[in-house]
Amino acid sequence: MPALRLPPPLRFLERLRKMQEEEKQQALSNPFLAQALEKEKMEGHRLAIIARTVALVVVGLLLPFLNFSPSVLYYEATLLLFIALGWLQLRLASVGYSKSELLLIFADLSLLTLLFITPNPFFTQDIPTAFMYRFDNFIYFFVFLAVGTLAYSYRTVWAMGLWVAVLWAIGAVGVWLFGYRIPELGEAAAVAFEGHALIGAELNPNSVRPDVRIQEMVVMLIVAAILAIKGWRSNQLLMRQANIAAERANLSRYFPSSLVDVLASTDRDIGAVRTQDVAVLFTDIVGFTRFAEQNSPEDVMDLLRHYHAFVERSIFQNGGTLDKYLGDGVMATFGTPETTPGDAANALRAATQLLEETDAFNKAREADGLAPIQVSVGVHFGPVILGDIGPSRRLEFAVVGDTVNVASRLEASTRELGCKCVVSEALMQHAALAKDAENPQQKFSARDQIKLRGRQNSINVWTA
Repeated sequence: MPALRLPPPLRFLERLRKMQEEEKQQALSNPFLAQALEKEKMEGHRLAIIARTVALVVVGLLLPFLNFSPSVLYYEATLLLFIALGWLQLRLASVGYSKSELLLIFADLSLLTLLFITPNPFFTQDIPTAFMYRFDNFIYFFVFLAVGTLAYSYRTVWAMGLWVAVLWAIGAVGVWLFGYRIPELGEAAAVAFEGHALIGAELNPNSVRPDVRIQEMVVMLIVAAILAIKGWRSNQLLMRQANIAAERANLSRYFPSSLVDVLASTDRDIGAVRTQDVAVLFTDIVGFTRFAEQNSPEDVMDLLRHYHAFVERSIFQNGGTLDKYLGDGVMATFGTPETTPGDAANALRAATQLLEETDAFNKAREADGLAPIQVSVGVHFGPVILGDIGPSRRLEFAVVGDTVNVASRLEASTRELGCKCVVSEALMQHAALAKDAENPQQKFSARDQIKLRGRQNSINVWTA
């Protein structure tokens, strides 16, 4: 049996409901979006209330020129009431669905409707209720609607337009059924404009003019729909910007903040496969397997968090890229995705800082009665292959090649050489070329050639 197809109005409402649910789920899953929505809501609401207050003050200054009589004080008092309601709305403003906020908006529009269709109780002249329409006060609804676009979501803006149309229709029906009339004025108008029915109907003070009221409601709905669509587009833009912020935050987990800005603005295909000279650094905790075996999971994770924190700091503060975590080990590169003349020197400084940070960390552990840790570091410089690898559904930016393997073997050789850090001669030579590089011999000593596992040729190294 085919599924029942909803009529267009219901399909539209269902679509709005689904959009609202999708936005809610996105806000829950993306803290940047939730933060952006909250900031946009509160800043927009403050701006809206200020604009509303200024607009009402301007109207209050205008009223004596339009009606210079004691009765104008009635409208001045109502303006103060609307200003107070506006600031109360700001006080109760919140992100998401708020019954109290919606109730205040509805009260706002209801009071405004009542003000426009009921005569001023301080009028000295006796006038029909329908004559209030001749003052063309409906235009002030657009001021409230315009201010609402600064503070509320596109759904609320549309609801405001719909509420105005409904309240205005109810008011017109109420005036037509129960409004005060002066029949003599209607009869006088009919006599005065006999033969001119159109003018007579226009100037009849007892007439509600339903055609004009319907026109006002339709125009209000059209304007509200346009403003709601504009609000929806702005909301989509805000969500895209929040997603971009989330992507930049993800990048900042692997790259220093200065490089994130470059990556975000570059037109180059970062994932394109290519070869370039890069410094590669490997580090891990010596004896971590035994430590994990002898200590609680909480202690193991606490150690890793502190260790990864100062490793990350050493890498990022020296312009490196955190390539990947390997359990207790870390692989970092200097010169990805873009190379600089100081990549080798930066890697050397990062290795030195990492050793210094380890010493400081060990002093804190010993002060707490805990055993110190030992880290091992290996650094090499040379050509690597980098770019996106893997299937289309699981792409990963990777750095591979012999230089990576050598750096890993250098880190492993620290056990045999009885040192903390092993650096290749190639890296030392390139680090010395950098104008701002420190003298590598200050903290490193040249060693005899060593043979790395899996390689036929020996390699000159420096150790610290």
